[in-house]
Amino acid sequence: MASLWLALAVVVLFFLLLQELQKKFSKKKKKLPPGPRGLPLLGNLHMVGENLHQDLHKIAKKYGPIMTIRFGLVPVIVASSPHAAEQFLKNHDLVFASRPYNEVPQHIFYERRNLVSAKYGPYWRNMRKLCTLQLLSNAKIHQFQPMRKQELGILVNFLKHAASEGTVIDLSAKVASLSANMSCLMIFGKKYMDEDLGDKGFKALIQDILHIAALPNFAEFFPFLRVLDLQGFARRMKELAKLFDEFLERVIDEHVQSTEQKQAKDMVDTLMSIMQSKEAEFEFDRRHIKAILLDLLIASMDTSSTTIEWTLTELLRHPEVMKKLQNELEQVVGRNRMVEESDLESLEYLDMVIKEGCRLHPVAPLLLPHESIEDCTVDGFHLPKGSRLLLNVWAIGRDSDTWIEPEKFKPERFQGSNVDLRGRNYELLPFGSGRRGCPGLQLGLTIVRLVVAQLVHCFDWELPNGMLPKDIDMTEKFGLVTARAQHLMATPTYRLHM
Repeated sequence: MASLWLALAVVVLFFLLLQELQKKFSKKKKKLPPGPRGLPLLGNLHMVGENLHQDLHKIAKKYGPIMTIRFGLVPVIVASSPHAAEQFLKNHDLVFASRPYNEVPQHIFYERRNLVSAKYGPYWRNMRKLCTLQLLSNAKIHQFQPMRKQELGILVNFLKHAASEGTVIDLSAKVASLSANMSCLMIFGKKYMDEDLGDKGFKALIQDILHIAALPNFAEFFPFLRVLDLQGFARRMKELAKLFDEFLERVIDEHVQSTEQKQAKDMVDTLMSIMQSKEAEFEFDRRHIKAILLDLLIASMDTSSTTIEWTLTELLRHPEVMKKLQNELEQVVGRNRMVEESDLESLEYLDMVIKEGCRLHPVAPLLLPHESIEDCTVDGFHLPKGSRLLLNVWAIGRDSDTWIEPEKFKPERFQGSNVDLRGRNYELLPFGSGRRGCPGLQLGLTIVRLVVAQLVHCFDWELPNGMLPKDIDMTEKFGLVTARAQHLMATPTYRLHM
């Protein structure tokens, strides 16, 4: 073992020596974005901790809104201002439309046949078109409206019973369960939350994928270590891939064999009909269906519930905002019925509350990494082909040059403002922008607005054990989806006259 480490050390030193010589003797030295000096081999890994987005924000204050940081041997460009985001996502959107290699989609998403991780090119463009038109269109979203109403009604009835007994509710868990059930019903036509896959439950395995995707992987920082799998990541990913592949095969087989006449085709039905009719303009088989199903599942389950969770947290911390939102709901909806989806467009203050929640708490604070497909120059900096890019939308939402009192939760800042969440305004990018913007934006916003409106309209909420709003723990738990570190607990009181 000692000889193996010695050999690795020699390889690393040789690599570093070549790198330094290349820099020293390069005939034309091009200006790269500034950044902190790194340690040999480690780069700047010693400068970041558990909450990467917060640490990168601090470093960017010294080195600027476009900077270079090294994770091991891998240089990464970090953009931390609205202007920088516009440069990458609008002016140079095509150049940065690809994704870097990552072991998770390679092993779990069928060698990157999914939409989220696929490299930019004809395959990705065709897959995006298919998903946008067939799975995430306004017509498809509207089709599942009765299901959303039914599932939310189940939660409201549960909370009414809890309110009658003065029970403290784990709001984080309840909202996560609601979101997971909605996702499964839209995608599979059936709830799978209580089913076991292997020795774990369905929800636990989804969490395993999200967890392993967020963990520091030495093979990503030091690519020459990939073959050794020192942390056992590749082995665990292959195990997860096998479990999910068996589950998805079973789901597809059940749909093939089913003769049940459904009111609304779920997404498996839609994808199967595309495959069988050969509608797709590219190779499209079961591997592609399974990759897309995993995309839909993982992208929809935790993102919506975490956005709802953070928004409810801020409303509990700011009772005056909660009351103002309830007043709007009383005026538009009245206290004799629940909120309908048709009410949402008339709820202007709700829209401001959601925007402000997303500004302070984007669920994917660094979005997903981009990769350049050719050399380019951005704001005078040379960025070579293959450059990795992180967009710190968490930092952009706290940019003091853009926002007045950026750390404060003030929905009124959007009063009379044209700034929206759809990627046209680079100071507010919770769903990204450009070619790689989130295709499920409309579905996600519909669910978030409906659930927040319903829970605020139907119930007053009180913190447990005499806790004061200012005492709510706001610690973040960084990951692909950055949720609250502690679950949100509160006691409901039913407030409607029905």
